[in-house]
Amino acid sequence: MTDFKSFIRSVPDFPKPGICFYDITTLLQDKNGFRLALDAMEKYVRSCKPDVLVAIESRGFLFGAALADRLHVGIVPARKPGKLPYKTVAETYELEYGTDSLEIHADAVQSGERVVIIDDLIATGGTLQAVCKLVEKLGGEVVGISAVIELSFLPWREKLTGYDVNYLVSYDSE
Repeated sequence: MTDFKSFIRSVPDFPKPGICFYDITTLLQDKNGFRLALDAMEKYVRSCKPDVLVAIESRGFLFGAALADRLHVGIVPARKPGKLPYKTVAETYELEYGTDSLEIHADAVQSGERVVIIDDLIATGGTLQAVCKLVEKLGGEVVGISAVIELSFLPWREKLTGYDVNYLVSYDSE
């Protein structure tokens, strides 16, 4: 079993004092780290038998694109409002102080398609929950969620109850 924490840099007091940022750029730039992360994610994602992957802006794109290529499936970008050129469906979600939204193209997921959602980090679960709702609005079935990092000290499990969630490494404190 790979110790993925050895590839991830912890940056204290970023973006503000008291917060520890888990930086995956060190995993990405390591000649073995990125491949090992993709290998581990691929094993889980392949077991879900997806028809398509939905990757969340922006770091989720890095993992999602590589996994889609490995699995020979399509990839759907979930983006901030105004970034996609065609008709979209949107979902708004709560942030600590306010709200945000994500969009996917209205024709990106077909009814009955099996979908795995890809991101780099699971924190409060709001972003992932919003993307699950987008997929389901279009008639897709969320069969899995895969991420590199989960922050166990944040309440994401409440928002993602009923979904199969997989991650490579867990951090239990800020």
